[in-house]
Amino acid sequence: MKRVIVGIVTFFLLLSGFTSTAQASSTGQFIIINKSTNQLAFFDNGKLVKTFKVGTGRSMSYTPEGTFSIVNKIKNRPYYKKNIPGGSPNNPLGDRWLGLNARGTYGTTYAIHGNNNSSSIGKYVSSGCVRMYNEDVRWLFDRVKLHTKVAIGQFGSKKFEDIAKSKGYNTAPAPAPAPAPAPFVCKSVCHNNLELSKGQIGYVQINKPMPLMEKRDGKYTVVGTLPAGVTYKVYEVDRNVNVVSVGGRYIDHNLSRIHVSYLPTVKINELKKYYNY
Repeated sequence: MKRVIVGIVTFFLLLSGFTSTAQASSTGQFIIINKSTNQLAFFDNGKLVKTFKVGTGRSMSYTPEGTFSIVNKIKNRPYYKKNIPGGSPNNPLGDRWLGLNARGTYGTTYAIHGNNNSSSIGKYVSSGCVRMYNEDVRWLFDRVKLHTKVAIGQFGSKKFEDIAKSKGYNTAPAPAPAPAPAPFVCKSVCHNNLELSKGQIGYVQINKPMPLMEKRDGKYTVVGTLPAGVTYKVYEVDRNVNVVSVGGRYIDHNLSRIHVSYLPTVKINELKKYYNY
C-alpha cells in the first residue's frame, strides 16, 4: 500500500511540472553541460546569457551524454529513497528539479537539480544527475522553458559558442563594428575642424551656468540659462556693458564662469573675404 501511495504522489507531482507542448517547437533556448570542466551554459535567443559551476557523475559514465530535453520542472521534489520531504534542508535534491528524458527515462531519474552540499559543486560526485548551487538552479528554473534542449558531453576546452554551433544552435552573430566617422570636410572657412560663421570672432565655453539675455529697448532681459560644459560662437564682446554676443543673444563677460577664445586674425580676414563683408 505504501508503494502505491508513493507512486500516486509521484505521478501527480510530475503532472504538476508539465506544461503544454505547444512551445516545444522553438524555445530559442539551449543548455550545454561540459563534463570536462563541470560547467553549464545557458543560451537564450542566440546569446550566451550565463555560465555556472556544476557537479556531475563520480564516474564519467554515470552522467549520460547526448542531447536531451527538459521534460518536467518540479519545485520541492521529495527524495523518495530516504523519505525526505521536498524543500527540506536535508534534501540532496535541493528545491528545484529540471527533469531530463535521458536513457529512456522521462524526467524521473536524471535531472539538473539543487543540492544540500555546496562543497560538491564543481566536482565529480553524483550518481548521474547534474548538481547546481541552490541559488543558481533557482535562477535557471525561473527562466528556462520546458522542452529546451540540453547537450551533455566531454567537450574539453572548447568555447560554449562553438559547441552550440556544432549542435545546430544558431548563436547570434557578433555585432558589426561601428562605421568609422566620416572625415571632416570643410565647406567654408574652418578652424580646428569647426566651420566658422559670418561675423564670428571666437568661441565662449560655459564653465558654470549663465543667464542668457536678449536686448530689448536698449535693456538686457534674462530669457533663459545656458548650461555648463557647452561652447557657443562669439560674434562680439562689448566691453562698455561687459557682455558677450552669442548670435542675437548675450551673456555676461564674467571670466569666473566663462572662457573666451578668439580666432587668429588670419581667420577673421578669411571670413571677411569669404562672406564679402
